[in-house]
Amino acid sequence: MLSSGLDAVDLERLVSAAVAAPSMHNTQPWRYRFRPESTTIEVRAVPQDALRVTDPNGRGLHLSVGAAVFNLRLAVRQLGREPVVRLLPRPAEPDVLAAVRLAGPCKGSDRERSELYDAIPRRHSSRLPFLDRPIPAPVLSELLEAARAEGATLELPAQAEIHRLLAVTAEAERRNTAEPRRRLESRQAIDTAGEGSRGIPPAALGPQDAEGHVPVRDFSAIRPTEHTTPVPFEAHPRVAVLSTKNDRPADWLRAGQALEAVLLTATVHDLRASLLHQALEWPDLRWSLRDPAEGPGHVQMLVRLGYGPQGAVTPRTPVADVLDDGGLDGGQRHPR
Repeated sequence: MLSSGLDAVDLERLVSAAVAAPSMHNTQPWRYRFRPESTTIEVRAVPQDALRVTDPNGRGLHLSVGAAVFNLRLAVRQLGREPVVRLLPRPAEPDVLAAVRLAGPCKGSDRERSELYDAIPRRHSSRLPFLDRPIPAPVLSELLEAARAEGATLELPAQAEIHRLLAVTAEAERRNTAEPRRRLESRQAIDTAGEGSRGIPPAALGPQDAEGHVPVRDFSAIRPTEHTTPVPFEAHPRVAVLSTKNDRPADWLRAGQALEAVLLTATVHDLRASLLHQALEWPDLRWSLRDPAEGPGHVQMLVRLGYGPQGAVTPRTPVADVLDDGGLDGGQRHPR
């Protein structure tokens, strides 16, 4: 037993949920440390040299860690405890991005949160074509509320605005494939050997859109022969815009939690999602993603939603490799 009724198996279950979160290029830029004296799990950032050009200020890293924090909160509630989250808790240690304390019994009914927790292993990004099937209004309302509850805004623009957003994304994709350093970073994200716990396996890359409606990221920049055949995507993509009022590191962490809340809510309703991040990697294009009609705000992610095939599973680093020494009782590691 580690502390306050938490044992090694519980701790591993908590961290397993956290590391299932999405991360930019599947870099999984996090480490975890359990503080038994306060029954707190710290989430620390691991700077990613591989994304020095794509994510120079760490905004994408913070979104990834925020998503992991949301999963960790859900897992804590499954233990019957209330998660108390502090973002950026120690300014003197800027790598500590969040601390999640396991407080007393969780408050109120948690049926919906249980559904979200159960969706964690089923949530995968899908870079495949979706069906031209409308999403019911009640489901869209749930997605909006999921983001709002985490301090962010999810907008559902009309088709004309979606067309503009996708055009901006396509311009970013052209820039990414033309700029040598960014092209190299994208290629290095592909786990060509298929043996690593990070990176993206070729099977998860997905095809390109034959009609050019959906500018999915071409990680290889020049796609290998076996991946060159484009296929038609949905003619009328549904794209949601996740934004925050401010644009500081704490806002990025909140946006990451909101993003994961939206993705898991979508998964509960058998929706698929993929993340269109390309335009957010260029300051001028990111600014142009804003819709002035919706008022001031900072776009943090474009989320493509729809019904269709489930995306391929991307690997995750074993818990033992992301949990700092001393986290598990007596050094015992338990199977996931």
